[in-house]
Amino acid sequence: MLNSFYAKLSVLFLVLIVGVGVILATLGVRAARQYASEVEQKLNRTLAEEMVPRFEPHLKDRIDTEAIEATIQDMTGINRRIEIYLLERDGALKASFAVPDTQIEQRRVDLAPVQRFMEGGDLPIRGDDPMRAGTKTPFSAAHIEIMGRKGCYLYVLLGSEQYASVAGMVGESYILQTALWGLGLIVLVTAGVGLLLFRRLTQRLRGMQDVVADFEKGAFDRRMTVTSNDEIGRLGNCFNRMADNLEATMEELRQADRMRRELVANVSHDLRSPIASIQGYLETVHMKDGDLAPEERQRYVTTALQNTKRLNTLVSELFELSKLETKQIDPTLESFPIAELVQDVVMQYDPQAEEQGVGLEAELPERHVRVEADIGLVERALSNLIDNAIHYTPADGMVRVRLENEQGEVRVDVEDTGPGIPEDDLPHIFERFYRVDKSRDRDRGGAGLGLAIAKTILELHGSTLEVESTVGVGTTFRFWLPVKARAESRA
Repeated sequence: MLNSFYAKLSVLFLVLIVGVGVILATLGVRAARQYASEVEQKLNRTLAEEMVPRFEPHLKDRIDTEAIEATIQDMTGINRRIEIYLLERDGALKASFAVPDTQIEQRRVDLAPVQRFMEGGDLPIRGDDPMRAGTKTPFSAAHIEIMGRKGCYLYVLLGSEQYASVAGMVGESYILQTALWGLGLIVLVTAGVGLLLFRRLTQRLRGMQDVVADFEKGAFDRRMTVTSNDEIGRLGNCFNRMADNLEATMEELRQADRMRRELVANVSHDLRSPIASIQGYLETVHMKDGDLAPEERQRYVTTALQNTKRLNTLVSELFELSKLETKQIDPTLESFPIAELVQDVVMQYDPQAEEQGVGLEAELPERHVRVEADIGLVERALSNLIDNAIHYTPADGMVRVRLENEQGEVRVDVEDTGPGIPEDDLPHIFERFYRVDKSRDRDRGGAGLGLAIAKTILELHGSTLEVESTVGVGTTFRFWLPVKARAESRA
């Protein structure tokens, strides 16, 4: 508990409020004493001067102590709390008429305050108290002649008993007592209210601590409840956003790990199959070299060669996709006519389409435009899309590559009349090694990397590859390329 933030904050606040209270009380008492001294001294400023005519007759030949004391007794109505001293011209104590049986501690009085008083200086002015060495007390003073010696002083201390100590002053002042009690009550109330407010504020911090502790233990769905827009509320919002980002990152890491495992499994399978086939045919040729007919030997070697090409294609596509995803390949942008590129790629795939009994055609707009892109990468993406469409289109089906001019862009559609893609498979078709019809695609030699490569190429160009598909009707892949400004020509 003592190590908690609330305890530390409370102790600091209590020390601060008590310190402020003590300082205010000290300043208040000091101001009260200063005010009392000023009032006392102003009221009795001429007291010593008024007493001189009554004392001098008893100081002609000697100091008549009894007569002076009697005179003092007659003057108690003027001020009942006074101490009277006779000082030499150098401040030395000549005679004392103070409280009886009181020991004098200081035999010489500093005359500087006396001179300042007699010159009319600003009050209050405090002087030495012979009965209490080192104590300063308000006084009244006037010149007096002592046994023919002029320039001596009548030195009268005012209220010295009343203000000898702070305790005495407080004890005799009802107003000061009331003020100090009021100040103490204010300090207590302020401390109590402050501790309650701190408790409420730190309660929100303790709630945050519990959420963070649960989050640390694995409760990643825990979030802070934010009810204000102050610093603590903003801290809670920051934690919630951080937790969301962390949870999303963890989900991405889990997906990446899953994809990595699938990638390793798929690569292992796709590499193992052609390697095993190549090994089997070559071992057969090696073991039955003398017994094989030339036609059978040629069939074994041809099959091994086809599997070697398939293996080489897989490795090349993996290497290409890896370089694209890690951005080791930067597109070299140039201006070229997209219609001519589409015609060239369609002509390249005409033999493959005819072999599978699939129609392949390009639908081009009347106005041909030039686009700004990497012609080699765009050709690769377009080739993958056309090859994928031919693979999935049955005999007597149709594959079309359509160009449409839009504002500032050219839209490229690759349509087929294949079986379509089920809705559950659509989110995954651009993943590496993902096959909708796995057995059919593998038999035809596909590795499941073509669409992933095409999508990555278009992303490098700042474009997207979209897909629309209806089961039993067909599939359309679509992307856009920017038009080269003022670079148009008519066919």
